[in-house]
Amino acid sequence: MTILVTGGTGLVGSRLLRHMADSGTACRALIRSDKKLPTGVEAIEGDILDPDSLVGAMKNVSAIVHLAAVFRTHDEDLIWKVNLEGTRNLIAAAKTYAPGARFIMASTSNVYSADNPHPGREDDLVTPKHAYPASKISAEKEIRESDLNWSILRFPFVYGEGDGHLEDLPKHIIGKWHPAQKLSTIHHHDIAVAIKMALNGLMDGQIVNITDEAPTSVYELVRLVGVAMDPSSEPLVNPWYLHVDGTLARSLGFQPTIRTVYQAVQQNLL
Repeated sequence: MTILVTGGTGLVGSRLLRHMADSGTACRALIRSDKKLPTGVEAIEGDILDPDSLVGAMKNVSAIVHLAAVFRTHDEDLIWKVNLEGTRNLIAAAKTYAPGARFIMASTSNVYSADNPHPGREDDLVTPKHAYPASKISAEKEIRESDLNWSILRFPFVYGEGDGHLEDLPKHIIGKWHPAQKLSTIHHHDIAVAIKMALNGLMDGQIVNITDEAPTSVYELVRLVGVAMDPSSEPLVNPWYLHVDGTLARSLGFQPTIRTVYQAVQQNLL
């Protein structure tokens, strides 16, 4: 199979392409500029906001892995433009030029409500207000109604393989979050495992949370990168926020190889 990957130079995509190239999978990356890609990955110049550039990218592809997204910016118009309009353009191109291809989209566990009474589940009603998760939910809807062979993978906090995401966490949460707040997490290696399963059809037509075995408190996470956080014994409001249920993924056969952040630390996989 030949796989088209969008967002291939991003935090997730660059590492996924390396995993796929190492496994001998034929990959094509849609990129906007001359950036270095892993050996064996075909570069296609294009942009999901430019429909004409997607025509050649779709030629003979058997699957599309859609990772391109905008997240950390105050420009909400840009978030909606890339995450929703860009996805619409990609769907339209797939329907015209690669209607038989699997369409796998990366989404986020940020879509779940902060006051959920349980870990976020795929069948929860989700109505996020912030632009990033709201745009992702709208993009998910477009895919589900597209008649393509789709799957949607919702990722929690992603880390590992030198991405700096965990090291960057303290500046976003210290002084703002309760130290007992827990995050579900997933290592880049296991994102590759999950996407390989989706490429093989094991997640067709489903929204699936992809998470490891043990949500970890932010107090512990920042300590793992050498930063101190003030402790607290005050009650934690919304204890299930950013904690997701991985039952469906397990039922489909997904088993994380890096089960906890502590394992990643012990095996020098950060």
